Amino acid sequence: MNSTFTIALPKGRLGDVALKRLQAAGMAKEVNPSSRRLVFNDVSQAIRYMIVKPIDVITYVEQGVADIGIIGRDGILEAEADIYELMDLGFGQCRFAIAGLKDNMKIQKDETLRVATKYPRFTKTYFKNKGQKIIIIPLNGSVELAPLVGLSDVIVDIVETGNTLKANGLEIITPIQDISAKLISNRASYRFKYERIRHIIRLLDQTKEANT
Repeated sequence: MNSTFTIALPKGRLGDVALKRLQAAGMAKEVNPSSRRLVFNDVSQAIRYMIVKPIDVITYVEQGVADIGIIGRDGILEAEADIYELMDLGFGQCRFAIAGLKDNMKIQKDETLRVATKYPRFTKTYFKNKGQKIIIIPLNGSVELAPLVGLSDVIVDIVETGNTLKANGLEIITPIQDISAKLISNRASYRFKYERIRHIIRLLDQTKEANT
């Protein structure tokens, strides 16, 4: 286990909000989101910040390269990683949902459903628990296109405003689960760096209350 305390932050919009929360808590002052740098060292607080792709946050935390990280719960559900989920940060709200074309809104249990998704593991588990036979079509982006061109019957994706669905003639068939940003921890770090992690949680709790 690296002795340096390291925090993994996701790139993109979620990471921008996470950085503002950390800075409001008196942390991450050295981090410049406009920079191409991927590692920032806050010498005064002895914290290293890593800027990584959202999907990789869990990997760095689970492997102990980062002690804690911030990620959407969609990533946690998909990865099924051996980490601790410490707190809901109160931003990045969206939801997992099944969506499809307006004129094809019924899911028949006796038929095999073609499902396009960026979340194959989560999707497989969800439909297995529902007793629905499916064929998963894994995609890495623009899953809304799949039903339009006949690649899939429905999609499983995270939905924030629903505007992209509407723009493509799709509607939510079934809301599945609410999603938001979470603070996660490496299991060994939580044991050996407990006080430091709890201190950060208290700081983030205070900024959360200030924004409510």
